[in-house]
Amino acid sequence: MSAAALIQNLRNTRVAVVHPRDQDGEDLMRQLQRIGCQVQMVWPPPRELPAPLDAVFFLLDGDTRTAMPWRVSDVQVAHIAIVDYENPTVLRALLDSNAHGVLIRPIRASGVLSNLVLALSMRGYESRLLAKIAKLEDTLRTRREIEKATRLLMGLRNLSEDEAYQFIRRQATAKRVAMAAIATSIINAHAMLVDLDRDGPGGGGS
Repeated sequence: MSAAALIQNLRNTRVAVVHPRDQDGEDLMRQLQRIGCQVQMVWPPPRELPAPLDAVFFLLDGDTRTAMPWRVSDVQVAHIAIVDYENPTVLRALLDSNAHGVLIRPIRASGVLSNLVLALSMRGYESRLLAKIAKLEDTLRTRREIEKATRLLMGLRNLSEDEAYQFIRRQATAKRVAMAAIATSIINAHAMLVDLDRDGPGGGGS
């Protein structure tokens, strides 16, 4: 999504603020409401984020670093950390939190919008990368299954690699399924035959 589209859709952005109801928390709430976001404040830090949600601003200090497991597991939500100061301990916590942006207390209105837009953009980019990785992994897994089934047919039926591959392809076309489904059937059938040869018709019982 482009930056212009992100800004245009901010009024539909669902935001949680995980922060005490102090001056900083109230100021952040008001600024997000002025931007037009749908905002809810949550405190103390929850074990799970309220859903559905697009972004979360969360206080990151010595008391909350281990209280929010979603900081490292919820990749569908943009994360903006709120810290009191910058030191090596805080910087390590920021890196561990998967934060897409950071605000320094006391919170000022000038940094809220830019952090929100940047975090949403980064979250979208990460989501697209994860989707591409998942697709590539699925493609590789499918290719390995087809290659394994091809080798099995070559050994069982004395076929060439191309003949075995074309057999799988024809079966997939005839049955109107993916080649991976035929490959999996061949692999499973071979595994059952191996078990039968090893255990005998009685299933290996005494």
